[in-house]
Amino acid sequence: MPAIVRSNADSTPQKRRLRSDAAAAQDSQPSIPVKWKSPRRCTSASPNCPSNRAAIDSSENPGKSPLKKSPDRFIPNSKWSPVDTEQMRAVKEALHVSTAPSTIVCREDEQRRVLEFCKVCMEQEKAGSLYICGCPGTGKSLSMEKVKQLLVDWAKEQPDVLSINCTSLAKTSDIFSKILGDAQRRKKANGSTTSALQQLQNVYSQNPLSSAKKMMLIIADELDYLITKDRAVLHDLFLLTTLPFSRCILIGIANAIDLADRFLPRLQSLNCKPMVVTFRAYDKDQILTILQERLLALPYLVFQPQALELCARKVAAASGDMRKALCVCRSAIEVLEAELRKSSSNFNLSTVEKALFEQQTTAADILRKQEIDVVRLDHMVVALSKTYRTPIVDTIQSLPQHQQIVLCSAVKLFHGGKKDTTVGELNKSYMDFCKSTLIPPVGSMELSTICRVLNDQGLLKVGQSRDDKSKRVTLRVDEADITFALQGIRFFRNCFQQFCSKHID
Repeated sequence: MPAIVRSNADSTPQKRRLRSDAAAAQDSQPSIPVKWKSPRRCTSASPNCPSNRAAIDSSENPGKSPLKKSPDRFIPNSKWSPVDTEQMRAVKEALHVSTAPSTIVCREDEQRRVLEFCKVCMEQEKAGSLYICGCPGTGKSLSMEKVKQLLVDWAKEQPDVLSINCTSLAKTSDIFSKILGDAQRRKKANGSTTSALQQLQNVYSQNPLSSAKKMMLIIADELDYLITKDRAVLHDLFLLTTLPFSRCILIGIANAIDLADRFLPRLQSLNCKPMVVTFRAYDKDQILTILQERLLALPYLVFQPQALELCARKVAAASGDMRKALCVCRSAIEVLEAELRKSSSNFNLSTVEKALFEQQTTAADILRKQEIDVVRLDHMVVALSKTYRTPIVDTIQSLPQHQQIVLCSAVKLFHGGKKDTTVGELNKSYMDFCKSTLIPPVGSMELSTICRVLNDQGLLKVGQSRDDKSKRVTLRVDEADITFALQGIRFFRNCFQQFCSKHID
């Protein structure tokens, strides 16, 4: 290794030529850390430093990873800063329920089926009805907006499009007035006393003029609001598509999965059975994909990947509601904000110390700080706890440690799909758990007592047997509730990651 260059009389002329006069003059003075930085610590001195290594990798392997695509990530202005109000606003807006994403993913098949249905009706100039059903937050209304846009772009002669949210109607029969529109007002002006429904039936029962052959697309959202005691409005609405000269394509959207089963027999007997497209609840992979797609528009990393996966797994297990997943992510960001506010109040450097800190901060330090400032797994656990907190979760979290260990051991036993076990097998799993965590276990008699206590609390079900070890044990609560309740405790989180890393709920 070459000798360290020093500015004194013993330095050779060759070594002096390797440094500028200004640098040599500076070295003749006492060393001041704030003003002097070793070339070894300079972020641009060596290709082995993180920022330059990322830039080199980016030029050699373009598109390999977000970090390598963007060597400027380490520049303070291009990295995620939770204290930056503009960046925080942009992140929250990207995750807001009302923000329509630029690309709608994971619903391509459903959109294709609806679009093909509409195209066939328009090509044949034939009326038809379609019913879209699915749980809340499964992308029904959002997909219909996309289909409507695609249909308008495709059609040579654009149809009249009427979108109705049935919850905005003062009474259910007002939907016919909405469909009738100007025609109803003209009838009223002429003193007609017929209802809007009768006028529509007359219009669709007569051969229209050539100028009135334009198709009409009716999108009725929240259709289950029209369900009344007599159910006549809902039937009459679908019957409009069966009239001889009807030009309307009716698409009803509702959350009720069983609405089609309850009304299809009746509608089928009236010869107006609609085509049904069901939007299934989002699974874990779909929720994760949609979250990543929304965050892809941001030029910085906001969430730890494990945090997003935990959110996707829990929401998918609970409901599959994408809107709930977005709310949980926004809540996790607020948890990070609160943590940073608390830490900043306890961390106050003097001006000189702060200047020294900024001068000596390297690219690697910035990357480490970025990892600290992102939304981590523990932030997401707190956000999920606020959203899905139940009495069962509260009960599990308030248990003594050894009772929690017994539940955790039971989850480990049942993890592979096993439905029940014996107290003896549970005791063995419990002993292994304690041994791996260096916690002194309780005796077999105390374990039997713990099982009885958990049985009384409705968490375990312990069967009858003369021998305590032979008693059958089953869980009376969902495994996901136990995992979720104990996930927020660091001790159990580490244990779960050892045997359940692929199934954190």
